[in-house]
Parts: sequence; structure tokens; C-alpha cells
Amino acid sequence: MDLDKNFWEEKFQSNQTGWDIGYVSTPLKEYFDRLSDKNIKILIPGSGNGYEAEYLYKNGFKNVFVLDWSDTAIKNFTSRFSEFPIKNIFRENFFEHNGSYDLIIEQTFFCALNPSLRNEYVKKTHSLLNENGKLIGLLFSKDFGNPFPPFGGSKDEYIKLFEHYFNFKYFDECYNSIPPRAGTELFINLIKIETISSGK
Repeated sequence: MDLDKNFWEEKFQSNQTGWDIGYVSTPLKEYFDRLSDKNIKILIPGSGNGYEAEYLYKNGFKNVFVLDWSDTAIKNFTSRFSEFPIKNIFRENFFEHNGSYDLIIEQTFFCALNPSLRNEYVKKTHSLLNENGKLIGLLFSKDFGNPFPPFGGSKDEYIKLFEHYFNFKYFDECYNSIPPRAGTELFINLIKIETISSGK
């Protein structure tokens, strides 16, 4: 399956966005509420309708940036939350994005990618993060068994993907998932390793 821009554009235009819960997810909200430095630079790839970005921006995080290549998703976001600065919005392919961030938020972007791109995702997030930068968010800890998104996996599988690029501050079952996702999510708090392990 070719998960290109047109695929996601069609999903948003036809409102086939089952991953979209309509608000900032509880685990991320509670993590955001514990952040004290509101000057950090944050990227949300595959931001979709942008509930996480809206929550952060309304709570004083002005250096938050969103990235999505669906024009409809960006339009949905800017129509709903017009205060968000246009200069902080990137309409592009994540793998072609250039920048440097203190924090990258993972919320249903990883699971939307073809699994063949997972190694590239790990390398790209690593390259976009500043020294001691963090990748924070949620991964599905179940196999959906479908040839289309969402693509799941297991904790052991994910650890092998990330272990050469990140130190694991937390990589375990999410205790505060929203009820429909209870028992199927891992919360990750990964810190960039500056010197990548050999063989990678």
C-alpha cells in the first residue's frame, strides 16, 4: 500500500480519521502539565487536527511546531484554532523536514507509517533532536493484523528499533490511556544518545 500524501488527504477529506479522539490524549496532557520550561522547541509530526499543539500553545508553549502533509488536516487545525502562528506550521513530508528541537511528540504518527519506514523514523527523530532532546509519546502495543494503518507491534520489537539511538527514561505500559485504548499503549520517554552505537 502506498501511504502517500493523497492517501492521507483522502482520509481527512472523507472524515475517515478513527485515530482522532477529538482532544489532547490524557497521557500527553498529563506529561505536558509537568513541563516547567515553556521556551523549549517542540515538534509534532503527523499532527493531524492538532489538539496537542493547541493545548500546548494555549498553555504558554509558543515554540511548538506542527507538521503534516495533508492540506485538509492543516486547514481543519487552522480553522479551529486561528491563533496558532502560520510560521509554525509545516506542510511537508516528515522525512524531508529540517530543523532542531528539544522535544518531539509521538501521537499516532509512528503507527501510521508503513513498517518498512520505522528504521528511518528512528534515525530522523534522532537527527532532529538537540543534545539531550527527547522523544515523548505513545506506541500501540498490539498487532492489528491489517495491511493498512494503524500498524502495531510489540514492546520488544520497538526496543530493538530505538535502543541504539536513545536511552530509555520510560518505556512501558501506559497507565493512563483513554478507556478505548487501555492495555494497548506504551508510553515512551526516550533521550537522544549523542554517540550512536556501532552497527547502526
